[in-house]
Parts: sequence; C-alpha cells; structure tokens
Amino acid sequence: MASPFTLAVSAEMVYLDLPFTERVRRIHALGFEVEIWDWTRHDVDELVALRDEGVVYSSMTGYVRGRLGDDEGASELLATAAESVPVARRLGIPRLNLHGTGLDDRGLPVRPEPMATGPMWLTAQRTLGRIAELGEREGVMFVLENLNTAVDHPGVPFATAADCLALVEAVDSPHLKLMLDLYHAQIGEGNLIELCRRALPHIGEVQVADVPGRREPGTGEIAYPAIARALVEMGYAGPIGLEGFASVDDEVALKRFRDAFTPEPSSPAP
Repeated sequence: MASPFTLAVSAEMVYLDLPFTERVRRIHALGFEVEIWDWTRHDVDELVALRDEGVVYSSMTGYVRGRLGDDEGASELLATAAESVPVARRLGIPRLNLHGTGLDDRGLPVRPEPMATGPMWLTAQRTLGRIAELGEREGVMFVLENLNTAVDHPGVPFATAADCLALVEAVDSPHLKLMLDLYHAQIGEGNLIELCRRALPHIGEVQVADVPGRREPGTGEIAYPAIARALVEMGYAGPIGLEGFASVDDEVALKRFRDAFTPEPSSPAP
C-alpha cells in the first residue's frame, strides 16, 4: 500500500557513516524525497548532478544567518534568504525552512533570547512579511519551524508551534507556511492531533521523530500511526519529513517511518 503522503528523509540524520552524496542516493533508492539543511556546507554542483539520477529534494534551510526579532538580524536574514533562493531553484526545492533565530552547529541560538518582547514580536511579523514578499517574487514557499527549548534549542525565541502559527497567521500569505515539527511539539506542547487540526490550513510540511531520543517512529511515546490516520481524516496529503536519527539500522528506521505513515484503511462499522 502506498502512503497517502509525500515522504521525505533528512540526509543530515541518517546513513551518517557515508559521504553526503551517498546518503542522498540511498534515501532516493528507497523511494523517499530528500531534505537538506545548510546548503553552504555542501557541494551544490554535486547535489544538482544527483537530480539527473532522479533525486527529488523536498526542503532545505532557507537562510544562512539572521534573526526575526531585531532590525539588524532581520536585514541579515533577508539577505541570506535571498542568497538561498537561487540554490533552491537549482535543486528544485519548493520549501525553504526558517527558525526563530540563527542557530550554531549545536542547534543553539547565536544570540539567546528566551523571552520575546512586544517589539520583537512586531519586528518578527514585519520580517516574515518581507520574507513572504520575497517568496512571492521568486515563486517559492518559506516555512517557519517550531523548536523545543527544553532539550535541543534552549534560548530560541518564537520557538513553540503556537508562536510560529501566530506569526504565520498574522502574515497570512501562501508563501509563508508552518513547518510543523511534531517531535519538538511533543516536548514543548503535546496534544499533537489537535495541534495538527488547529494548524492545518497553514501547514507547509510536517516533520517527525519520536520522543525521547529523536529517533524514528515506533521507538518512543508518540502514536504516529494514529496521527497519520487523523491527518488523512483531516484531508492533509502533503509532505511528511523524517528529521530523526536511526535507532539501530538506517534501513529499518526508514521502513518504520514509511509504515507509520501508510495507515491501513479504517474498518467499516458493523
């Protein structure tokens, strides 16, 4: 049975013993689209060449530096987002991912700001409005990802799904959507099915991993098959991206991911 969703896998988090281009090939060979993070850390020409082998890229980080909540950081964010768009076009990538602030190699904010002030919220909304205008001019979609501050990203402002959704709703553009990461949301907020329902009109992509450990579905506490069925019932048929590590074996992890998001049809009522 085929999944009702478009399934993608982050090449940054599986097959870690292989060169990056080989990770991409392995993911593609198993029938998944491929997600990447910071394009400046990769040989873009090599990634473009893999498109000739049929590789489809799903999303990438849509900026290199910058922040949402202050004018200096916003200028940097907009400039590096504009630099990222031509790379996305070369790779055929439709979704460019953003965060509440710039992150370092450990996923920590370059400038920790755990409490967003009122002026920061207003600046963030203006910044994202300009990002949406860039997306409209260039024919791409930017997606704002929620993060958790308890485990992986302490000190990030605008981190929760509720925060990100509020900003996306305020901008109200088809070129700015929500990258709803359910791993982060489970740690920070929970109530995942209702969160999906609330965010549904604004979702650009759903990302997943299990809790604890940030590994593939089936290794932790999140009932991903139930979430998959609920998403189908809601009418969501968009991309689902695995942004998690393999618990033991990479191919087993990807199979578990596929199985979790290939829900069996509901049995008819007796």
